[in-house]
Amino acid sequence: MGTFGLCKAEMKIYLSQNVFDAALDRIRWLFDEFPNVLVNISGGKDSTVVLNLALKVAEETERLPLNVMFIDQEAEWQTVIDHIRIIMADPRVKPYWLQVPIKIFNATSTIEPWLYCWEEGKEWIREKEPSSIHMNKYGTDRFKMLFGKFMEVEFPHQKACHLGGVRCDESPSRWIGLTGAATYKDATWGSIDSKTQQHFAFYPIYDWGLGDVWKAIHDNSWSYCPIYDYMYRCGVPLKNMRVSNLHHETAVVNLYRLQEIEFETWNKTARRISGINTAGILRDIGARCPDDLPTMFDNWWEYRDYLLEKLITNQKQKEKLKCDFDKYDNKYAEPAQNDLVVTEINCILTNDYHGTQLGNFATCHVPYDKNRIKTTMNE
Repeated sequence: MGTFGLCKAEMKIYLSQNVFDAALDRIRWLFDEFPNVLVNISGGKDSTVVLNLALKVAEETERLPLNVMFIDQEAEWQTVIDHIRIIMADPRVKPYWLQVPIKIFNATSTIEPWLYCWEEGKEWIREKEPSSIHMNKYGTDRFKMLFGKFMEVEFPHQKACHLGGVRCDESPSRWIGLTGAATYKDATWGSIDSKTQQHFAFYPIYDWGLGDVWKAIHDNSWSYCPIYDYMYRCGVPLKNMRVSNLHHETAVVNLYRLQEIEFETWNKTARRISGINTAGILRDIGARCPDDLPTMFDNWWEYRDYLLEKLITNQKQKEKLKCDFDKYDNKYAEPAQNDLVVTEINCILTNDYHGTQLGNFATCHVPYDKNRIKTTMNE
């Protein structure tokens, strides 16, 4: 179990120190550098590891209780919520449980593409926690921006950082983003929230593998969310186990398992969010490109354009996807084109308006150089 550095060529340089000790040293360094340290948790395995490592360092440095934040997206596994309750009740933790109005993209419906979490006047999937933060005082209603805005409000004019469980081996884009340039001093494994405020995000287990995560949990007997056990019994591959909100574009394929594992959560979520029931009934068939081209189409591009025209009813979203497709179609040549059209079809089927899957595609495919092709032909 070795730690490594990553470069843009995706080379791994193994060191003598293992990833567990390296992550602890990184967190110790962050506690020395920052008077305010906060851990973001999702209930998932990766944030579970970061939380426990940070608790260990906070105890060593007499910095307990540790600041811990959970952004509750309402449409969550009940098993995850039960696990979060245990964490937030830990006396070593100073809890920031955010149940504030925000809007989250809904990948299960083109008619109602947004879930307005905790919207007043609606029947919520569950009631808010008595001790949670209910009012959105952070100046944004978007999930990704909420992390930085939270730091601005809770730690104004104070040097501060928050830690997350992002790992490079989960996404090619993370390999590039977390190894390309320094975020703070010599550390590349993070991002900048605000240079002026001296607020940063760091990912101390960025070089861990999936096996490292589960080994650390097992070796240290750390409590983890039981949803992983349920998914394992259902035959879900380890790399596909997700605890994100139930209507995320990369989580739709797991919706039908919600019916099997948490039928009460399924019923409440289906009443609350448009498209959930249809996505669950279709299982994973409706959330990904089919293996075989439907017989009534001559090629995959024709099939893609048909889906775009018939499934995306919002004209603004349709034009956005058309522009994205045109941009990508002109950047890549064979054989990448074959993978590209499949990705574009998946974007339509999961209502991936923001192009998350196209962005992931771009990080692992090199655009062709028209000038280079011409020069080669002339030679």
